[in-house]
Amino acid sequence: MSERSYDFLMPSVNFFGPGVIKQIGDRAKMLGMKKPLIVTDKNSVNLKNGAVDQTLASLTEAGVAYVMFDSVEPNPKVRNIQAGKKMYQEENCDSIITVGGGSAHDTGKGIGIILTNGDDITQLAGIETLENPLPPLIAVNTTAGTGSELTRHAVITNEETHLKFVVVSWRNIPLVSFNDPTLELDIPDAITASTGMDAFVQAVEPYVSTDHNPITDSQCIQAIKLVEESLRQAYANGHDLDARTKMVEAEMLAGMAFNNANLGYVHAMAHQLGGQYDAPHGECCALLLPYVEQWNLIACPDRFADLARFMGQNTDGLPTREAAELAIEAMQQLSSDVGIPASIKAIGAKPEDFELMAENALKDGNALSNPRKGTKEDIVKIFQAAYDGDLSELY
Repeated sequence: MSERSYDFLMPSVNFFGPGVIKQIGDRAKMLGMKKPLIVTDKNSVNLKNGAVDQTLASLTEAGVAYVMFDSVEPNPKVRNIQAGKKMYQEENCDSIITVGGGSAHDTGKGIGIILTNGDDITQLAGIETLENPLPPLIAVNTTAGTGSELTRHAVITNEETHLKFVVVSWRNIPLVSFNDPTLELDIPDAITASTGMDAFVQAVEPYVSTDHNPITDSQCIQAIKLVEESLRQAYANGHDLDARTKMVEAEMLAGMAFNNANLGYVHAMAHQLGGQYDAPHGECCALLLPYVEQWNLIACPDRFADLARFMGQNTDGLPTREAAELAIEAMQQLSSDVGIPASIKAIGAKPEDFELMAENALKDGNALSNPRKGTKEDIVKIFQAAYDGDLSELY
């Protein structure tokens, strides 16, 4: 019998399904929110009858006042959260509601962090560094990708250094999450691909993580199967509500899994790509996935053989190593089918940046649970293989 113990973290209330967005106002009222700061981006505000419009309508119906902060940027910057804090204080807000994808949720968490734990968020990077709770936080999710509406992670970019850093704390977890698949019907196919692959990576990495456990394993397995079943369909036809619903289910399961079993080198390295070149996070993860996992494969080939089966590969009668290799091929095929390029050249990566990015990747908190431990030289090698688009460099 194993003597290992572990905790399991997620929001206390999670609303899921078509139409649940209508319940936001009632839930905000139940939490005692008098004047929440709505944290979102300008595109979402301008989308007629989109998630922001529906959120505001629900709040108005419930008699809850609000203030709009619509300055969220992709790969949210320190300046974004500082601007949000200023508005929160000037308008005498008492809570936060984030509306959007990972960038909105991370910005909202960042605002909450510096409201209660000190103005310099760069000094709070790391795991469980927060001493004080955030203001009450509701997360309204609009993409099947990051899982940030469920997790303890806040990923912020230091615009001065072009480095991403992560504040990981149970205090960051929203009190309530909302996932309404109808909000995703008009998402462009490129964003569907990028966010969907992020969800997929967030199911793969916890499964091979050194911190996995039986609960997170079950979530990863189901999430991987759902992505394999529905991402291509959602990419091909964004108005396929069944495919969108399954992708939201996959995203939620993956978010719960990595919130507790953590991630690995894919995310540690993707943070460097995204910070350095201001590239979409999900695309960075998808670009790196097969290269990192090819390098990881020898650490737990049995787990990669499992992944191949979950992705529908026929592994009957194959030795474990051969079955494991099929998982890498299936990852590449899924990425290709949804338009992800084969090389990090596509986002402007430059080999002269690899050493610094490798050094910083190893400092990223996600690196701690990777199944194979590497050096800076190993990480540079993986970046180079992803740049050349050549898996054979990692055999």
